[in-house]
Amino acid sequence: MGRPDQMSPRMNNNFNPVFHAQSEQPVDEKRVVQAEQIYPNNGGVVNQPNQVPMRPGPPTYINQSATFNQPYGVSMAGPVHTQPSNWTSGLFDCMNDGENALITCCFPFVTFGQIAEVIDEGATSCGTAGMLYGLICCLFAIPCVYTCTFRTKLRSKYGLPDAPAPDWITHCFCEYCALCQEYRELKNRGLDPSIGWIGNVQKQRMGQQQEMMAPPMGQRMMG
Repeated sequence: MGRPDQMSPRMNNNFNPVFHAQSEQPVDEKRVVQAEQIYPNNGGVVNQPNQVPMRPGPPTYINQSATFNQPYGVSMAGPVHTQPSNWTSGLFDCMNDGENALITCCFPFVTFGQIAEVIDEGATSCGTAGMLYGLICCLFAIPCVYTCTFRTKLRSKYGLPDAPAPDWITHCFCEYCALCQEYRELKNRGLDPSIGWIGNVQKQRMGQQQEMMAPPMGQRMMG
């Protein structure tokens, strides 16, 4: 039988399960408490009551001006003009650039290839455009049907007027003068056709890097 003090509590007549029951939290409640301790829903602050509202932090602003001077992703496309602007030189101002005028007079396919490469932003190489010019000139003797399309692209790029005549008429009667004018227009707007599209991209990147390395205005060097 054993000793009376070693008897099971259920065999004791004075044992009442209502008063001696241990108070334990339900399983679901315990899981919720553990989950809140691991993953608090109060803004990331542990052991803070969920009823306390968190003060919202200041909004984050992105300084988009910092991306303007990035040396990569250079876009050489001209600005979109709502109103036409004027040509920087006239159609018959060929002697403003005597070297280009001489090259165009002797080798017009060279000047046209340089112009086409820059206007097409490298999509058409200088050699390809020059060979097409020579082929059309030899087969049909009317290269203006091809060269006038690049004058139209140039005008659309910078909002230039269709002057002094429509593009096909200008190239048909003044082919060399039109090529010289287009060459000067690109050069006056900061694009040098003689160095090609890649050369202009590298030139602009170097200029942007120098602007980034330059000290701010008004800052003095402390000696």
